[in-house]
Amino acid sequence: MNYYSESDLMELVEDIIDLDSRMRFAALIDLKGNIVEAIMKAGKTSLKTQKEEAHFCRQVAERRRMRKEFDKSLGKVRYVHVEREKVTQMVIYTKKMTVYFTMEPELSITRKVQIVNKIKKMTASL
Repeated sequence: MNYYSESDLMELVEDIIDLDSRMRFAALIDLKGNIVEAIMKAGKTSLKTQKEEAHFCRQVAERRRMRKEFDKSLGKVRYVHVEREKVTQMVIYTKKMTVYFTMEPELSITRKVQIVNKIKKMTASL
């Protein structure tokens, strides 16, 4: 794994959040579920408290471990897409990190997949 400085990781989450005006939040989460770097889109308000956000990120890491059980039979997870009434949640697994981001739910599925693919390219070396 390449070594990334804190400023490199912050720049990466800023680049992710800037991919589309309807992005809301982006975070890099370590394998234990700790938020390494996160940013809320300017002008957006969080739908979760900071405590809820930290708890949610720990659960993201736990679900990653649970999904890994099926990698042999089903293949590795490409990305996770959860569509909620108020927000779209997406998760991408890199080797050492989990990329979690949210966006407004009204984007087309085509646009959402384009964003996922861009983020996968941007984070491939993490």
